[in-house]
Amino acid sequence: MRKKRVAYITLWVVGLFLLIMLLRYPTESRSTWEAWSLPLSGKIVVIDPGHGGVDGGAVGSDETLEKDVALSTAEHLRNYLQQAGALVYMTRETDRDLAAEDTKGLSKRKVEDIRKRVQLIKDKDPDFFVSIHLNAIPSKKWSGAQTFYNPALKESEHLAKFIQSEIRRNLKNTDRKAMALNNIYLLKHSGKPGALVEIGFLSNPHERDLLKTDEYQLKMAGSIYEGILRFITEEEYAE
Repeated sequence: MRKKRVAYITLWVVGLFLLIMLLRYPTESRSTWEAWSLPLSGKIVVIDPGHGGVDGGAVGSDETLEKDVALSTAEHLRNYLQQAGALVYMTRETDRDLAAEDTKGLSKRKVEDIRKRVQLIKDKDPDFFVSIHLNAIPSKKWSGAQTFYNPALKESEHLAKFIQSEIRRNLKNTDRKAMALNNIYLLKHSGKPGALVEIGFLSNPHERDLLKTDEYQLKMAGSIYEGILRFITEEEYAE
């Protein structure tokens, strides 16, 4: 009887010990696992949704505004990046520009706005940034996304090419390749690796209708995100 009691107590103590370890282990293990497994852990990213406030940007024939689609797509991209461990800053998170309230005139507001976006990027000192825009031209036939970069920074070229490659692969909406441009103020003056993604044409009725949907915006944001992951892991772009 005494032996059974000792065995029972021993089993109870061992069981309690195992229970304590099981309760502690998942928390410690999960924390350690996430720290090692999140692909963008420690990376700082700025996302720049184009336009905002009085500056609506490009306009579709049904009055769809560039500023709205750009912000919504940027929010999806932010979510992807945060889930991957990145620290993400947005140049805007609401329907506004960055100019001061008392700045008068659209042209003056746009100049002040873009300069403040550049300054925000410099202040946050990100590893890279992505600016999201949309196109609209008189012709309805043009469609598809295209990514631009400033050739002064090789990292910008790699980032843009990875993003464009993933857009082409996932969405199959264009054969265009990433293009170098010297005259985009944000890319030229930020001093950080960055890419500007024109995610589609509001002047094309079919693409405009797609761009307005949450499903398509998620696909676009997901493609940009996958391009970013390739940029981080592969570093140099190769055809």
